[in-house]
Amino acid sequence: MDSSTLSQLHEIFQKVQQKQDWKTALDTLFVSLRGSFVFDNVAVYLKDPLTGGLDVAYARAVGRGKTAEADSTWGESVASEVIDKGDMVLNEPVRGRGNTDRLSLTYLLGFPLYIGSKLNGALVFVRFGGPKYSELHIQTAALQTFWTAALIERRDLQKAREELDSVQRQMRLQDDFVSTISHELRTPLGFIKGYSTSLLREDTVWDEATQREFLNIIDEEADRLTRLIEDMLESARLQSKTLQFKFSPVRIDALVRDVAMRVNTHYPTLKVFFDIELLTPIFGDAVRLSQVFENLFSNAVKYAPDSELVIGMRSNGDKVRVTFSDKGEGIPEDYLPFLFERFYRVPGERTVTGTGLGLYICKQIVMAHHGNIWVESVLDVGTTFIIELPVAPAL
Repeated sequence: MDSSTLSQLHEIFQKVQQKQDWKTALDTLFVSLRGSFVFDNVAVYLKDPLTGGLDVAYARAVGRGKTAEADSTWGESVASEVIDKGDMVLNEPVRGRGNTDRLSLTYLLGFPLYIGSKLNGALVFVRFGGPKYSELHIQTAALQTFWTAALIERRDLQKAREELDSVQRQMRLQDDFVSTISHELRTPLGFIKGYSTSLLREDTVWDEATQREFLNIIDEEADRLTRLIEDMLESARLQSKTLQFKFSPVRIDALVRDVAMRVNTHYPTLKVFFDIELLTPIFGDAVRLSQVFENLFSNAVKYAPDSELVIGMRSNGDKVRVTFSDKGEGIPEDYLPFLFERFYRVPGERTVTGTGLGLYICKQIVMAHHGNIWVESVLDVGTTFIIELPVAPAL
């Protein structure tokens, strides 16, 4: 092999290595080497991990069979033979006198694919009408087989790494949740215990105003504790798909105004503005949708306490779009994809109480309505939560 050939191979393999998607990398590999190794079809067969059968994971027609891809040969029988033998298989047709149909004369060359030292599939090259595979062709095909196996193994490793990262993230979230929930439970219990103990002291007489203040604190902390427990139970029921929904016609604009009025009684300084079109009723669960809106109001109070909140509503074809927009600090872009995960809390927000369940519950309820919810945010500009709900979901 001369230096120019080595240089060419090095350049090709560099291009292949730089491709992130394994199928795009295979496209580059096969097309780049086709000048020295001509084929019409190529197919990668991989074993199904459950059934053990062969599935086509990749296929490409680049030559004479390209105009008849659906009818042309992909070498499934050769792939099965390769798996049975664990070795290369070469099948060449017997030319009959007068047979001029090149698509019926198939030259098949199959190689075993060893993924992580295990025979896990086969790579099959197809030529229509020849020429026969020479020794150099077989060596070139073997080299492509090696790279194909390496690319598939890289794909599997990337997938395993992503799954591991996801599991580790969930474990960290659950650890954080245990720590957070312990704090969230202890805080209201501490207030309830402290103020009730004070009221029960026999060596002190409290005036009526002080007693009422203590009882109000006990009442508020008991409500906080109840909401916390309800969120935990609701989250578990949503995750297990056991939460019942009662659908009926709902005036979504009226529902949001009712929730806003209730929120304003607890947070009178919250400035809420409406930008609402006249909407037709949608089919939904009013109680669960109120829960979604309450959570979004609560988020605005926690994370944008000094900002006005603008609530918009528009008809969007057969859907209704609801937006909650604040002018708070915003959320870093890196955190946005995780906001609706169970237990997730934006790092650095330890001063704000919460369990990381509110937005998860919102998303599950909206999805149960066959809708969608997402967030858009710009640092130092503000955050907008967007909900799209179908007018008549397919239940």
